[in-house]
Amino acid sequence: MEQTTFFTLGQRVHSSTDPRRVGTVKFVGNVEGYSGTWVGVDWDNEGDGKHDGSINGVRYFQGRSQNSASFLRPQNLSPGISLLQALKLRYQSHSTEQDEDEMYVLSASKKRISVQLLGKDKIQDKLSRFEELTSASISYLGVSTPGDPAEISASVPNLKELDLMGNLITDWKDVGTICEQLPHLVALNLSNNLMTQNMTGLPLLKAIRVLVLNSTGINWSQVEILEHSLPVIEELHLMGNNISSIKPTSSSTVQGFDSLRLLNLEDNCLAEWDEILKLSQLKSLEQLYLNKNKLTCIFYPDKNKIQEFLSNHESFEESYFPFQNLRCLLLGSNEMNDLASIDSLNTFPKLIDIRLSDNPIADPARGGLPRFVLIARLAKVEMLNGSEISARERKESEIRYVRLVMSKLLDNPEEINRLHPRFVELKNFYGIEDERPSVGAAGPQKMASGLLSITLKCVASSVGEKLPLTKKLPATTTVGKLKALCESFFKLKSLKLKLFLQEEGSPLPMLLDDEMATLMDMGIGNESTIIVDEES
Repeated sequence: MEQTTFFTLGQRVHSSTDPRRVGTVKFVGNVEGYSGTWVGVDWDNEGDGKHDGSINGVRYFQGRSQNSASFLRPQNLSPGISLLQALKLRYQSHSTEQDEDEMYVLSASKKRISVQLLGKDKIQDKLSRFEELTSASISYLGVSTPGDPAEISASVPNLKELDLMGNLITDWKDVGTICEQLPHLVALNLSNNLMTQNMTGLPLLKAIRVLVLNSTGINWSQVEILEHSLPVIEELHLMGNNISSIKPTSSSTVQGFDSLRLLNLEDNCLAEWDEILKLSQLKSLEQLYLNKNKLTCIFYPDKNKIQEFLSNHESFEESYFPFQNLRCLLLGSNEMNDLASIDSLNTFPKLIDIRLSDNPIADPARGGLPRFVLIARLAKVEMLNGSEISARERKESEIRYVRLVMSKLLDNPEEINRLHPRFVELKNFYGIEDERPSVGAAGPQKMASGLLSITLKCVASSVGEKLPLTKKLPATTTVGKLKALCESFFKLKSLKLKLFLQEEGSPLPMLLDDEMATLMDMGIGNESTIIVDEES
């Protein structure tokens, strides 16, 4: 007889033919016009279903989207397996003939060539001896329960790292059971397991140093509860949880987490920098990942702001600095568009690694600052957008930046000081004199900037390979004039050209699209490289 009560509302399940197709039971019962019992499932991945929970005009449940829901027979769903069953499935089952048939590469003539794994039997033998396992990955195998706790500790006593991503675990008590039975476990990945809100009974996870909770549905209130169970946590990953606010339970700022060095809040919904300031008293925090949020501006708080932030009733140490050990701050793919946010990064005491890519302020294609300007404005940064800043790149960027500012605002020192806080410091440091030409009784005076040595590389596909040329050009040469010169230098009379500035450390060259701008206006310095291409 077909089982009709095996599945319950809210239960996590996966397709019996595909453990990566995971969802939540939303309905169990009869469907009008069809015989027998059906299970309505709302799948995690949009597109895995065929409708939104209604069929033939009758609504049985509300799906997440128009095509996230399905009705299936109970035998086509799996409630999952135990942790040990998954370990045996992953590490003790031997490859079938079908598995080995699928292990091949294609030759140049598109023929299949079988792949033989040298030492495969020795590796398989070692992995199958559970007592020697120190690291295990059983992602997307449908794990829903720990199984017999005593059997876990007896089978894998030396496990240090466990990847449980994409399984069916929901209960924090089960997480506690697993950790209690694995005394050496230091790293646990629970990403893509939809965890319950109830954290009652979670034991002390005294050995866990790295915990990954990406896309688990966790909120900050639960994070605060977790803090009491994680006395030695060093890395906490919370990506993709729709976190929009940070709500400490007993203070204005987040307390505890004494060993936390890395906090990953990427791909959430944080829009206000005041929420991030609640993390400023985490004294061991070295890396804070905030990519793919909705931040529009940032700032470093002064003492008045700190006292205001602490509601005027919490004291703070005079020697205390917000984010006092923060070395890495990732802010890519946010919505920042103001210079003050960029300049405020100089105030963080130890910040040397910054990501700003895909923000309007740092995207030249959207009118933002090019890499050399960012480097010049950020005095202490050693790594920008994942690329190391060499001593040479910093020097060239800062000199180029000074010349760019001078070409635009030389007659307005107040505006320079307001918009370019490092300008005077850099100008004096490099001994750069005013470079604007003047006209006196004896006629035009010689420009202090002299000539710039520029390397031109022609990459126009229709004219074939040409050797690079190095030319001495006045800093007042416009982009339009340089295009005309390139037509002559490379004999490109019939082509419409576009020019790009190739910058060290930047993944893409910068398009020079303002034909009236001079080399000085564009901040182009000595020994720069310009790429000459044709418009497609």
